[in-house]
Amino acid sequence: MKNKIRVIVSGASGRMGSEAIRAVSSEKDLLLVGAFDAMGAGRDAGEVAGIGANGVIISDSMASVLKESKADVVVDFTTAEGFENRATAILKAGCRLVTGTTGIEAGAIKRIARLAAQKKLGVLIAPNFAIGAVLMMQFAEKAAAYMPDCEIVELHHNRKLDAPSGTALATAEKIAAARRGLKVGADPTKTVKLAGARGGDSEGVHVHSIRLPGFLAHQEVIFGGPGQTLTIRHDTISRECFMPGVTLAARRIITRDKLVIGLENLL
Repeated sequence: MKNKIRVIVSGASGRMGSEAIRAVSSEKDLLLVGAFDAMGAGRDAGEVAGIGANGVIISDSMASVLKESKADVVVDFTTAEGFENRATAILKAGCRLVTGTTGIEAGAIKRIARLAAQKKLGVLIAPNFAIGAVLMMQFAEKAAAYMPDCEIVELHHNRKLDAPSGTALATAEKIAAARRGLKVGADPTKTVKLAGARGGDSEGVHVHSIRLPGFLAHQEVIFGGPGQTLTIRHDTISRECFMPGVTLAARRIITRDKLVIGLENLL
């Protein structure tokens, strides 16, 4: 197939990076042309991802991968540490960026937004690539306009480094915007016997984070009203569920010329 979209996977040795390599390699219109990771340098990306050698060698130099691959887009699943430097290098090389990295500071996002606009290159920062999770956030936003009293519980595996999750914070922001101007019940708690028992507060929305082995990624938004409750829940059973969103984003970010926050804005 002519005119394939040339893709680099950043964070190629990680769990999400390996899944992304498998997903990109299975799509007829996408071509894996590079792999970056501070870990696993020198190994074949296909072997690391469990699909057999593909000749793409993982490098620990983003500059080298960008220079040699002539990629169209970088799919990034790394850590917030050093993200701005990586994103800056990617945009200056003329590449678009799709990232699921969470915990990026607001200042860094603003600076990357400015650079993306200057370069007229698309950047997607998405807290979640699962289509079901995106729908969960949209349904919660809709419900908040009618049932403004709610709390969020998010449950993740015990290797997740940040709390609350990016998805929970994004959901809280949408809820806060949807119920602005509405009467929200005051927290009745008068005595907190254990610090943090009522969770974190994001614009008036209580968010509770659970970290335990056995979980992958789950979230429920619980709404309460007179005589009723409504629970909207999304469960991630396998990281495979993120990949349709990742490959869709790799295709659609090509046509964008600025920063986009949230996969829903590419659907």
